[in-house]
Amino acid sequence: MNRLRISTQKNNMTSSWLMKFSFLWLLSQNGCRGSAVFSAYMNISFQVGNRMLSELGEAGVFGRSSALKRVVGVIVPPEGKLQSACNPYAKFKKPNSTVTWFALIERGGCTFSQKIKVAVENGASGVIIYNFPGTGNQVFPMSHQTYEGIVVVMIGNLKGLEILHLIKKGVYVTVMIDVGRKHIIWINYYVILFVIVTTATIAYFIFYHIRRLLISRIQNRRWQRITIDLKKALGQLQVRVLKEGDEEISSNGDSCVVCFELYKSNDTIRILTCKHFFHKDCIDPWILSHGTCPMCKCDILKALGIQVDIESETEPLQVLMSDELSCNLSPNEEGIDNELPPPRRSEKATQVEKEEHPTSQNDESNSVAEIVQHSL
Repeated sequence: MNRLRISTQKNNMTSSWLMKFSFLWLLSQNGCRGSAVFSAYMNISFQVGNRMLSELGEAGVFGRSSALKRVVGVIVPPEGKLQSACNPYAKFKKPNSTVTWFALIERGGCTFSQKIKVAVENGASGVIIYNFPGTGNQVFPMSHQTYEGIVVVMIGNLKGLEILHLIKKGVYVTVMIDVGRKHIIWINYYVILFVIVTTATIAYFIFYHIRRLLISRIQNRRWQRITIDLKKALGQLQVRVLKEGDEEISSNGDSCVVCFELYKSNDTIRILTCKHFFHKDCIDPWILSHGTCPMCKCDILKALGIQVDIESETEPLQVLMSDELSCNLSPNEEGIDNELPPPRRSEKATQVEKEEHPTSQNDESNSVAEIVQHSL
């Protein structure tokens, strides 16, 4: 039992150490510091009549693999009804070759990398992707393939549609994109930490239950072997049928300590190695489940010299631990443990004791009288 407790404590310490190590390892990695995302300042300019209007704001966010630099150019959407630019043969209404331009593309239909590739093959210096309909001006950092020198920015759906409507009305829209503030996203840190802790916890519980299952199987096999030995031991114990006139069924007779019923004629009793006896039907199941006498805890297998193999790394069973009392108890200990009542003495012996007792009293009174006379 001590070995089992020590091994359980070791497993708990190992699991705790594993979780602490995983936590420290996680903190030491660069990915745990969070991923840096930069917002994009956008100065959008367009001419209405004779007036030039501009709109400045932190309206977008750079892609994770985008080039971070200040650029200026004309915004150009793809031709046709589809604005997703997922078709490799999609075309753009490009200005003359001397003007830098940015492709305005709607999100959806294909990957970000595929959209960027189509725009770059058409000669775009950057890509502006506006979000799904119904998302308002919400943006998020995009993950895409790296294109050297290409600026990739996401803007909100409302802002993208606003620019698209101006362009379709024939308005010449230009934009200046500059690098904004740096933001640290810690979501990766928490997700990785949660996954590691959850995995370590699940692994610990799986290991714990597998270990309990193995120990249970070992103990079941041991109990099966012990049960076989106990059945053999029962065959070596004395069995007797009580008859009329036997001392066990007299008026002063005892009762079975298992069922608490008095012994009767024709009852079958089993006498154990410690000389205690019980009803056979009562004591046999007890012996098979405990292996000891219910009164003095005498180990039946040891008393009969039957050896039981004790396996290491398993919890000892009760039948192998019953060393509290041996079968060779002293007479005083047997009296304390409710041993069988001593044989009743005959009436003659009782009369002799009664006759001897007053004689001893007379002798003691005579000796006292002589002492008094000498003192006088």
